[in-house]
Formats: sequence, C-alpha cells, structure tokens
Amino acid sequence: MNRYIKMTNITVLAVLLATASALADDKPTTNEAKPPPEALTKFDLDFKGGTPKELIAAVQKATGKPLNALIPDEYASVTIPELKMKNVNTIQLFTALDQASRKTEYVKNPDGSYSTFNTGCGFHNLGGNLTDDSVWYFYVQKPKTPPPSKICRFYALGPYLDLGITIDDITTAIKTGAKMLGETDEPTMSFHKDTRLLIAVGEPSRLDIIDSALRALQQTAKAPVRQDAPTRQNVPKSKEKSGQEQ
Repeated sequence: MNRYIKMTNITVLAVLLATASALADDKPTTNEAKPPPEALTKFDLDFKGGTPKELIAAVQKATGKPLNALIPDEYASVTIPELKMKNVNTIQLFTALDQASRKTEYVKNPDGSYSTFNTGCGFHNLGGNLTDDSVWYFYVQKPKTPPPSKICRFYALGPYLDLGITIDDITTAIKTGAKMLGETDEPTMSFHKDTRLLIAVGEPSRLDIIDSALRALQQTAKAPVRQDAPTRQNVPKSKEKSGQEQ
C-alpha cells in the first residue's frame, strides 16, 4: 500500500514539472527584441525662402508624401529664410529652423524704457512617437506688448512767436530731432492760429522732444544781450581814428 502511494506521488510530481516547463516555454522572455520604430523619410531640400505654407509644400515635394501641418492665419505671412538641406528628416529640419530663428530683441515699453525678449518661430509637434504622419503646428514667439497709449498736450507758442520765431521754425526743429533719434512714429502736431497753441498727440515719451525744444528756445529768449562789447556803430569816430593811428 505504501509503495502504491509513493508511486502515485512521484507520478503527480512529474506531471507538475512537465506542466511548469511547458508554461515557461510559452512565456515570452524580457530580452526579446522589440520591432524598431518606423524610420522617418530622409530628403534633400532647396528652399528659396517664403511663407510657412510654401515651406510645407517644398517638403512634401521633396519627400513625395503629405505632411500634416497646421498654420494659424495670423502667422500665414511670416517670412522663413532660405534653407538648403541634404539627407535630413522633418525633425532635423524643423529643429534647425527653430534654433536658427531664435534671437534676443529689445522692446520699448510705454514709459520709454526697454526690455529684452527672446523671439523665434518654427514648427512644433504634438509629441509621442514621431513618424511621417505626425502633426506639426507653426508657432511664432514674440513680445505681447499692450498697444501704445497716446495723450494730447497743448503748448503756448505766443512768447516764441513774439520773438520772431515762426511756427515752421519750431516744428522743423522738433521733426529734425525726432529723425536724428530714429523715431519712425513722430507725434502729430497742429497749430491753432486763434489761440496760438501747438496741439500735439502721441505717446508720452515721444512728446518729450517738444518740451525739450521749447525749453531750449526759452533759454535763448532769456539770454541777456552783452553790453560790455560796443558795436562798431557805437565807437566814436575820434577814438576810431586814434586807434588807427596807433
């Protein structure tokens, strides 16, 4: 009886070992090689420069495949520089464009001061495994400054006109100074004859040049006339003759 039980236990153990071995053979190993990701199409590109839409068209022509790209209407007219590439894919192309477009610019604040801002443009993707079917979108990074606020100022020109200075003299001096500063948006000026007021409209910082010009004219008007150096007409003839004899 004991011998029978032992034989049965040995038989059961053998069956269990055989089953475990079969299951181990069916289980995939962790070292099994995964299929490689889909390779991106390589191409040559000779782009003469143009809009984002024209660049996408050039890439599609070079690859012979459609390219999923989204270009917002507000950026449709952005100019992309000339690009000449050999044996690249879309990731390499758009990464190079992104890096080449980056630069630091100075932005003028409403108060006349300046701030620095990093600008750039290019194509970004939506993430995930990148293939020839990935979706790209065009972006532009630029400063978002509020629209300039304009004010109106009035300048009484009567005292200056009484000195013989004309309105053209004053406005010409102001425009010349603004031009020398490189200002492209000069303040708008209008002279009201009845009140002899100069009416100026513009950003506060751009109107400062008018105040500066009028202060300079005011200092000129207040400058005293030298009395210690007599003119030739005031020199007595006898002294003039005496001076010539010496």
